[in-house]
Amino acid sequence: MLTYLSIIITAIFVNNIVFAQFLGICPFLGVSKKLGSAVGMGAAVTFVMAIATCVTWLLQSCVLNPLSLGYMQTIVFILVIAALVQMLEIVLKKIAPGLYQALGVFLPLITTNCAVLGVAILVVQKDFNLAESLVYAVSTAVGFTLALVIFAGIREQLTLVDVPRPMRGVPIALICAGLLAMAFMGFAGISIA
Repeated sequence: MLTYLSIIITAIFVNNIVFAQFLGICPFLGVSKKLGSAVGMGAAVTFVMAIATCVTWLLQSCVLNPLSLGYMQTIVFILVIAALVQMLEIVLKKIAPGLYQALGVFLPLITTNCAVLGVAILVVQKDFNLAESLVYAVSTAVGFTLALVIFAGIREQLTLVDVPRPMRGVPIALICAGLLAMAFMGFAGISIA
């Protein structure tokens, strides 16, 4: 149980996928303008990351490793993630058209979201079992969502303040992202024993 708690705390706070590993930056900057879109994107990434990690772990353990096809890992993982995103897009279009419209062009970004691929590869590199892989994937997705929601809240507040003209838009957003990354570095001293 302590192992799972350690994985959860580490994935969400200490080694946050956005602030410590710098994966998923494109959707982090692109979807974080509105809180609603950030929550929707976080939920979609959580679902895709959990399912993709399970499927890719099984493929790695049951197909690629026994057949000595480890060199095919990245290509196979990308294809699996792309297929899962397409299925998610179809399901969202039928079940939640409002969320589908809110995500718009950002839904296909999940296909190229390096955080999803990164987690699928990291669980293989860390030699996690299936349960640990799933816990790591969901925790990492929660960390991604946390970063996205906090940043979206900050960006919404920035629209209400008088930011100097040269700092408006992307410059102030990048400064805020850097400050958030430094704040998350404060969790680096946490250890669970």
